[in-house]
Amino acid sequence: MGSIRVMLVEDDPFWQQNLSADLAEEPDIEVVAVAGTKEEAVSAASRHPIDIILMDINLTGNNLDGLEAMKEILTELDEDRVKVIMLTSLTEREVIMKSFRLGALNYITKQSYKDIVRAIREAYEDRSTIHADAARIMRSEIQLMELSPMEREVFELRKEGLSKQQISEKLHKSTNTIKSQLKSIKNKLTGFKSD
Repeated sequence: MGSIRVMLVEDDPFWQQNLSADLAEEPDIEVVAVAGTKEEAVSAASRHPIDIILMDINLTGNNLDGLEAMKEILTELDEDRVKVIMLTSLTEREVIMKSFRLGALNYITKQSYKDIVRAIREAYEDRSTIHADAARIMRSEIQLMELSPMEREVFELRKEGLSKQQISEKLHKSTNTIKSQLKSIKNKLTGFKSD
C-alpha cells in the first residue's frame, strides 16, 4: 500500500506546522499540500492527487468558507475517492450537521487532534466511525427526526427556555395543545424534560 495522501487546509501557521510535523512522523501518511484559503484549497485539490482532506471551517477569518471549499472540491473531484475530515474548534450543532450534509466523512475538534491519525487511516480504508466530538449531536439529530414539524418547533422554543404559556402565545396555540405536544416530545425523546 502506498502512502495516504493528505491535504491540510488550515490558515493558522501554528496548526499548519504542528499538524504537518505530527503527520510527517507517520510512515504511511504524506502531506502533499497545505492550503490557507478557500481559493488555495480548491486550486491545490485540482493539482494534487489527494486521498484525505483535513479541512478547517473558518479560513482567513471568513465565516464557514471551509465548508464552501469542501463543497466545491467534492463537486469537482470523485467524492468516493476523496474523503474530507473537518478539523476545527467549532462545536455548534448547525455547523456539524451542515458539514455532514455537504459531504464531510468525519468531524473532529482541535482539542481531539491526537485522534486525527486514526481517523485518517479509517477514512482511507472506508471504515470510518464518527468521532465522539460529533457523534452525540448526530444521535440527537436522528432522534429529532422522529418529531413532527410542530413538535420540532415546540422543542426548539422549550430549549430556548420559554414556558408553556410563552410557547402557546408565540405559536398562537392553546396551552393544552402545547402540553400535549410536550408530552409527545417527551415520549419520543428519552431524557427530555417537559415540565
